Amino acid sequence: MNSYLLGLITKWASIACSIVLGIFEFQDVTAVQNTDHTKNAAMQINATAYETITKYSDKLPKDVKVTAQEGKKGLTYTNLQSGKVLTLESPTDKVVEVGTGDYGKFVGKMTGYGADCEGCNKEGLVSCKTYEGASWSLTKDGTIYNDREYGDVRILAASLNKFPCGTIIKVNSKALEFTAIVLDTGSAMRHAWARGEVLMDLAFVSEHSEELYEITDEKAAYNVQRWGW
Repeated sequence: MNSYLLGLITKWASIACSIVLGIFEFQDVTAVQNTDHTKNAAMQINATAYETITKYSDKLPKDVKVTAQEGKKGLTYTNLQSGKVLTLESPTDKVVEVGTGDYGKFVGKMTGYGADCEGCNKEGLVSCKTYEGASWSLTKDGTIYNDREYGDVRILAASLNKFPCGTIIKVNSKALEFTAIVLDTGSAMRHAWARGEVLMDLAFVSEHSEELYEITDEKAAYNVQRWGW
């Protein structure tokens, strides 16, 4: 391979990397023609489309659809003289997950509780284990959990008979809008569900938190995004 062709390939490989990294957009076909016919360096950079793959999950409610992975176009280099095609970057398929689980929209009561509440254990331990199987203490670890899919979320207590450990819920109340994860439970929540009612308790570090007494809502909206882990 002569030095001129090597220089052109290096230049377009650099451009291809910039495109893949999102530094600038590209047309689907970019052709480079060599005007010096003593050099054999005609080439073409092509964008290759990605596919969209649909997966079905009973962990998602029937009314939920999420993009689990964004799609990215790929890049190929074609030598117009030889017809040889070199893949510079393979496309990344877009993955969409469609829910097949139970519907997850509820309206119910929301209250708050502190890790030092009457009947709570002294360590502030919640009822559920984390995704990794570890114990979680509201006192030591806090009231915000970092979920592998949804990032930082608040911790809720709910009836585990309906809302298993790891359930992700979007909450819309008169005082707050937030995303939460079910990591705890209590007798009040279990008894409410047994009556066909929804009651959830938002976790705080202490019963003395002023916000705890401001979040009570008789008609909070609960929108499940994921059932359990």
